[in-house]
Amino acid sequence: MEEIYKPIWVSIIGNVLLAIMKLSVGFIYSSIALISDGVHSLSDVVTSVAGYFGIKVASKPPDKDHPFGHSRFEPLVALLIGEALLVVAYEIGRDSVERLLHGEHITVNSIMLGVTVVSILAKELMFRYSVYVGRKLNSQILIADAYHHRSDVLSSVAVLVGLGLQKFGFQYGDALAGLVVAVFLVKVSFEIILENVGYLTGRAPSFEICEEIKRRALNVPNVLGIHDLRAHYVGNKLHVELHIEVPPGLSLKEAHDVSEEVKKRIEEIPEVERVFVHVDIKGVTK
Repeated sequence: MEEIYKPIWVSIIGNVLLAIMKLSVGFIYSSIALISDGVHSLSDVVTSVAGYFGIKVASKPPDKDHPFGHSRFEPLVALLIGEALLVVAYEIGRDSVERLLHGEHITVNSIMLGVTVVSILAKELMFRYSVYVGRKLNSQILIADAYHHRSDVLSSVAVLVGLGLQKFGFQYGDALAGLVVAVFLVKVSFEIILENVGYLTGRAPSFEICEEIKRRALNVPNVLGIHDLRAHYVGNKLHVELHIEVPPGLSLKEAHDVSEEVKKRIEEIPEVERVFVHVDIKGVTK
């Protein structure tokens, strides 16, 4: 199995098991907090499945309908995951407000607390694994899915705090913690959405990446200068176009070899997928 798919399968299997565990205990002990947290885990299963198919489509080679590949499908799915996080934030916030208004009371026991602790530890491990592989492979879907894990960690922490406070007589603890989680989720979801809107709309790379492109091009022998550098994201990969200036004495083959070396060196940058190099003769006006 390819490395990029492993966190997705860990997410799907892990969330199904956690959802079964939380929903079962929640219904047995009439815990709205655990039932809500179990539903949250089921929502993670849905987004992970969507992420799996998003990666599948994004990795397809170029075809007649998509001559530059399918890489835009990955940030598209990541965008949808960000929107799903926003919905989860709304649901948690709404339930928290309802609990504050109605002050529902339950009897808390060690099984309920234990299930919540297991959920927190499992989801934190899933978060760290997904975000590590996502950043390593520059996969926006895995990074977005990782933060969905983190949202589940925070919601479970809110449940744990709420159940703990409720056990000691403060019945509004879980609702207040839930509101904090909802605010955090809104922040994370907007970050994911804005990041991937940039990928989908062809935004330019950072200043640092542009400088690295220039440095690599200028380090190629017989490159006297560069100009008209343009780069933009196609999905989460960069397409780069630039003009290089070479000495007037070079043969056509030598000039071609220089351009190929420039192309090769720039495409070694992990984020760069395609480079288009135009060769100009130094001192020759257009």
